[in-house]
Amino acid sequence: MIFLRFQTGAKRAAIFPGPDGAEVRRVFVAASPPYRPPPASASASFSPINQQVHLLAFLRSLNFGIVTGVMAVPPAYADLGKSAKDIFNKGYGFGLVKLDVKTKASCGVEFKTSGSSNVDTSKVTGALETKYKWAEYGLTFTEKWTTENTLGTEICVEDQITKGLKLTFDTTFSPNTGKKSGKVKTAYKREYINVGVDADLDFAGPTIHGAAVAGYEGWLAGYQMTFDSAKSKMTQSNFAVGYKTGDFQLHTNINDGSEFGGSIYQKVNDKLETAVNLAWTAGSNGTRFGIAAKYQLDSSASISAKVNNASLVGIGYSQTLRPGIKLLLSALVDGKNINAGGHKLGLGLELEA
Repeated sequence: MIFLRFQTGAKRAAIFPGPDGAEVRRVFVAASPPYRPPPASASASFSPINQQVHLLAFLRSLNFGIVTGVMAVPPAYADLGKSAKDIFNKGYGFGLVKLDVKTKASCGVEFKTSGSSNVDTSKVTGALETKYKWAEYGLTFTEKWTTENTLGTEICVEDQITKGLKLTFDTTFSPNTGKKSGKVKTAYKREYINVGVDADLDFAGPTIHGAAVAGYEGWLAGYQMTFDSAKSKMTQSNFAVGYKTGDFQLHTNINDGSEFGGSIYQKVNDKLETAVNLAWTAGSNGTRFGIAAKYQLDSSASISAKVNNASLVGIGYSQTLRPGIKLLLSALVDGKNINAGGHKLGLGLELEA
């Protein structure tokens, strides 16, 4: 089925009969000049090829942008409200000097290196990640190492057992302490539903994490839980509801029945994106509130800004110096103590080849 969305203009419809005379496509759009489908007498000879020809002719008659596609798969629970989160978080690195490098070898192996230095503590951290994808079998192998001397291995297989199913086995090992950990992750996504179940392996008993999101015509509802089998106790129970369209998203959530939150994302136009978030904890009089925006100055530069109810003002600037080289500058200002100091600056450089 092909879906076309529009905001203005008159409704038009074109019906494409199938080989047995049944209606196989129905398109509602605003068109100028209006498209005239073939007469009913021609239905018998209206072959699949002719259907495509008339469909293309119909689309060419449109005088505005259209959106085509099938019903989208709902996002994972962790990605609900992601667009608003990105406006608040991406492009900022207060108090840090960061370097990120991404490269890809001719054999298909991807390398990702990141390092950061905390200006206040002078602590330097880094990580190295290598990834290889065996597309023929849907396999992905990932190796990780951090400056805390932690080694990680991840093996993932996707869309092999059944379409939409992803299985992941993740292990970590710390040579200094001898600590080992493992996790088995499963995720299944299709139209209208996105389900995931993870298990943290432990000798005392696994910890089960589960989440599910259902979506229909833009409306989303999700549930997330954590069960500690060692204690035979539910340690987390979260619920979320939202609404999502191409340029607008609304998300609300309740965590453990005591934390309430919500966010709104709005893409005003091709250059301006805005977001609002709100959070409140039961038994507390404090309400957390924030507003953020991102403006695309041109194809290579953008500026971001955010402010919260604590009068903390964040500003970020991103500039693509040349293809594969991006500079990030950010600053955090305490609006209540402008003359007292304590403000933070951030510098980031991203390299990709």
